[in-house]
Amino acid sequence: MRKFLLAATAAALVQLGLAGAAGANTLRYASAGDIYGLDPHSMTDSFSINFLLHVYEPLVRYNKELKIEPALAVSWEVVKPDVIRYKLRQGVKFHDGSDFTADDVVMSLMRATDDKSPIKGNLPALKSAEKIDDHTVDLHLSGPTPLLNNYLTNIAIFDAQWLEKNGAVKPVNAELGEEGYTTTHANGTGPFKLESRRPDAQTVLVANEAWWDKPEHNLTKVVHTPISSDATRVAALLSGEVDIITPSPLQDAKRIAGSPGTKVLESPGLRTIMMNFNMRDKLVDGNVEGNPFKDVRVRKAVYQAINMDLVRDKIMRGKSRNAGMQIAPEVPGFDEKLNQRFPYDPAAAKALLTEAGYPDGFQFNMNCPNDAYVNDEEVCQAMTAMLAQVGLNAKLVTEARTLHFKKAQEGQTDMFMIGWATLPMLDGFSVLSAMLHSPEDKLGTWNPGNYKNAKVDELTKKIDVELDEAKRRQMMIEAFGITEEEVAWLPLHQQPLSWAVRDNVEVVQTADDLLRLWYTRIK
Repeated sequence: MRKFLLAATAAALVQLGLAGAAGANTLRYASAGDIYGLDPHSMTDSFSINFLLHVYEPLVRYNKELKIEPALAVSWEVVKPDVIRYKLRQGVKFHDGSDFTADDVVMSLMRATDDKSPIKGNLPALKSAEKIDDHTVDLHLSGPTPLLNNYLTNIAIFDAQWLEKNGAVKPVNAELGEEGYTTTHANGTGPFKLESRRPDAQTVLVANEAWWDKPEHNLTKVVHTPISSDATRVAALLSGEVDIITPSPLQDAKRIAGSPGTKVLESPGLRTIMMNFNMRDKLVDGNVEGNPFKDVRVRKAVYQAINMDLVRDKIMRGKSRNAGMQIAPEVPGFDEKLNQRFPYDPAAAKALLTEAGYPDGFQFNMNCPNDAYVNDEEVCQAMTAMLAQVGLNAKLVTEARTLHFKKAQEGQTDMFMIGWATLPMLDGFSVLSAMLHSPEDKLGTWNPGNYKNAKVDELTKKIDVELDEAKRRQMMIEAFGITEEEVAWLPLHQQPLSWAVRDNVEVVQTADDLLRLWYTRIK
């Protein structure tokens, strides 16, 4: 009944909110979930940050080939190994008409790396930002940083005076439900300006006619509507009420492709879907003393109880790619030998549980989103049934990703699902620094399960400053080898990219599964 009511509500929003918004250059866009708010410094969610990078901009950005190119910075040079100088673009205006200067860069970078910032781990080497003149900034680093520009693609630049005027110099954490002026208002330099927002209902952007760049898009307006129900999202596309949906359900691919006026866009993706283990002292919702997941034999038993071939063939319609590593083959740090999964073997799983002292299994809580990834809820339902076959009672909770990731960050789960596309780095260090390093300072920001290994921590810190790419990759492979042997996380698969659009929409689909509307055209 709850799903029916949500679907009906979403359908009404589509009919009332979108039907009147259509126009020759209006793109009506529906996704499975909403953004967390309007402040890209207040969240780690890649979908939300990417959406907001239509309004705000970084110093450098990824282009349609996922190569780094200038954005608000026009060039950069190494002053010293730990000092990088950026020359800023002149003549850029914020949406309220204010001039873009070095003051904005200094305040924005220090705000993003503030101790309270959820994205502080996205720029871990930054010690300070120094204004040289109105259009020159030096970044002072803790050491050589081979991925500095990769990091910077994800750091939005705010208007410093606007932040000060509105009491928003310090960031908040929207993923934990915190709010501030910047979570409900926006003022960037990007290709689109905020026109209106109703959380969980609709966000409307309009083209920034004063944008410094030459637009490749021809859009005048973007109307974004979150529609969690797959069926309602597909119906909205087929009826012509929306122009693009992400994701497009795999089970509806043939139907959409065979319908007049619509097409499906599919390609391999970089996002690895995986499960995190609680390795703290106690289970959140268990029926045994202590925490069995602290024993590697138990974690391996869970791994070997999951039949990913069946998930791929039945739930993912043969379109996912089983994963043994936490990174995709296209990501630096990948090693084919490490990508071999432990075999699916329920008998071996039961033997491991018995050896660990749990012959009858045990109960624990498992959390999964129902609006974040391709068939996320169905995958978790299947895993719950598989775990039951070896005596493990996974109490499944599925919910909207906003609540799901809040619980995960706060350590309220024994197992939880997450998808990681190694953004913004597009490098294996993303996983090592955020998910496998011990929680410490700006590292381990997505390690709520509290996995710790001193050797992995040591290697991660060395990788962070190693400029020799061959040495960097070899150290990453060594670190991933350790964490896989210890089953630090449970990798599942790389989900396929699956979008669907009206025939008159030209859109660029990149392997990171992020929609860049500044390349989108309506014919």
